[in-house]
Amino acid sequence: MAKRLIPSLNRVLVEKLLQPKKSAGGILLPETSKQLNSAKVVAVGPGERDKDGKLIPVALKEGDTVLLPEYGGLEVKLAADKEYLLFREHDILGTLTD
Repeated sequence: MAKRLIPSLNRVLVEKLLQPKKSAGGILLPETSKQLNSAKVVAVGPGERDKDGKLIPVALKEGDTVLLPEYGGLEVKLAADKEYLLFREHDILGTLTD
């Protein structure tokens, strides 16, 4: 049973991207190799309000690839085979582009 989660305030729901186990040349990469901790944005909240009550929208959008900190985020299971992480917008380190 799949569910849809719409984050509240300035929170962002992401799905971690799995890093390849082999290099482009076919060499097996060890588990301890340093990889980027990246994820795909699945859903974003509407944003948070400032002191005057004006809405400050979230700068990220669905489909963005972002860089995550090594630790943090709240694990969320929406389906039996999918795991997601919920972060505040200011905890995300940046956006990755091609």
